[in-house]
Amino acid sequence: MWAICKKEFRQFFSNLTGYITIILFLLLNGLFLFVFSSFNILDFGYASLDNFFTLAPYVLLLLIPAVTMRLLPDEWRGGTMELLKTKPLTSSQIVNGKYTAALLVVVMALLPTVVYVISISSLAEEGTVLDKGGLIGSYIGLLFLSAAFTAICLCTGSFTTNSVVAFLLAAFFCFILYSGFDAIAGLSFFKNGADYYVQQLGMSEHYRSLSRGVIDISDVIYFLSIIVFFLVLTIQRISRK
Repeated sequence: MWAICKKEFRQFFSNLTGYITIILFLLLNGLFLFVFSSFNILDFGYASLDNFFTLAPYVLLLLIPAVTMRLLPDEWRGGTMELLKTKPLTSSQIVNGKYTAALLVVVMALLPTVVYVISISSLAEEGTVLDKGGLIGSYIGLLFLSAAFTAICLCTGSFTTNSVVAFLLAAFFCFILYSGFDAIAGLSFFKNGADYYVQQLGMSEHYRSLSRGVIDISDVIYFLSIIVFFLVLTIQRISRK
C-alpha cells in the first residue's frame, strides 16, 4: 500500500500540474476572502473565518476531482492496472494506497490556509480572541469532508477510462451529496418535519455541526461511513473488472 501511495504522491508533484492545482486552490480562496466583496473577510466586521469555512467546501469540489481524476482512469486506459494486479498487491492495497496519496495532497493544500488564521489574528483589535473551539472544529470538519470527497472521487474514477469524465462525475456526485439534500429538504413536500431527516442524509449538515466546535460522534460516524462505503465500492469495482 505504501509503495502505491509514495508512487502516486511523487507522480503528482513530478510536473507542474500538481503545484498549479494547489496554487490555484489557494489563489481562489485568497481572492474570495480578501478581494471579492461577497466573502471578503475584511468587510465582514468580525475576527472570524466563517466565510472561509463556508467557501472552502465548494472550492474543494473542484480541487479534489482534479487531484483524483487520473488515479484510476489512467490505469485502465494504459493497461497498467493488469500489471499492478500481477504484483503481490490486493485490490484493497491498491485502492487504499491511491486514496492515501490523494488525501495527503489535499491536506498539503489545506495546510497553508493556516496563514488566514494568523492574518485575522494580527488584524483583529487588541484584546479580541478568535473562537479556538470553533476554529479547531471547523478544520476537523474540513478534514472529514475532504476525506469523504476523496473517497467519492476515487470511486467515480473506477467507472471510466476518461479522466475528464471522471472529473465531471466526481464534481457532480460530491456536489449532490454535499448540497443536494439541503435543496430537496427545502421542497414543500418535506415541510411536515421530514426536512430534518432529509438534511441529515447530506454532508453539509454534518459539516456545519462539526464547524460549531462540538465533535459529535454521530457526525464522525457519518463521515467514516461515507468513506468506507465508497472505498469498499471502489475495491469491489476493481476486483470484478
